Amino acid sequence: MGESIAITSGKGGVGKSSTIIGIGMILAQMGYRVCMIDMDLGLKNLDVMMGLQHRVLYDLKDVMDGKCTLSRAILQDKQQDNLYLIPACKTIHIASFQGDHFEEIVQSLKQSFDYVLLDTPAGMESGFLYSIRCVNKAVLVTTLDVTSLQDCDRIIGILMKEGMEEISFVVNRMNVHLIEKGNQCSFGGSKKNWLSVEFFGVMFFDDEEVMRSNNHGTPVVLKRDTLLYSCYYSIVKNMLGERVELPKYKEKSLLQKLFG
Repeated sequence: MGESIAITSGKGGVGKSSTIIGIGMILAQMGYRVCMIDMDLGLKNLDVMMGLQHRVLYDLKDVMDGKCTLSRAILQDKQQDNLYLIPACKTIHIASFQGDHFEEIVQSLKQSFDYVLLDTPAGMESGFLYSIRCVNKAVLVTTLDVTSLQDCDRIIGILMKEGMEEISFVVNRMNVHLIEKGNQCSFGGSKKNWLSVEFFGVMFFDDEEVMRSNNHGTPVVLKRDTLLYSCYYSIVKNMLGERVELPKYKEKSLLQKLFG
């Protein structure tokens, strides 16, 4: 029996979808069978970010409506054989979403996959509530901006109220220079004053590279010699209970900035 985990956030725009792809890719590289479910109903991002948008014949709604079998809707990643995706439907209305049926889909996937990762909608939409009913763990993605930390803390409260015990968080877009200037909360302060749950890791600021990779459908985590790869790798190791040190940030030289 596999494990289902929600990758969620308190607000949109914090890099949640990039994070779930990074985590899923690393797990798949380690030999685990991983299926991601895009729960961002009406938005449909993961297939585009993975370069699979032209292969989508069926989606989550088609499975729930009985128009196709579950296996017909599952897409295999082009780069990693162990990584799969069930795309969201951009036309679905949350009022027509059948929560009980979705739970059956997740349970069925857990029979065939080691990990089922749910890319939940940000905030407290119905899609978020449906998602957390199907998992026993949640990993929250946040930046060190006060608004993001505040919203993340609120989500933690909701998860605890729902009885979830295994809650953790990762910090995305950590910018050492902004912290030094006092324009971003310090990491230590964010954990002490805001998020008193388990910490799994950090992704350093590299929006340009992430954006370039997403636009070309080639996840940045495929480049194993990058700092971001090390960041995702340490996050997954910590998720698996194998405590590892976090990668150290190193300032790029002028030549690296000019020539990559």
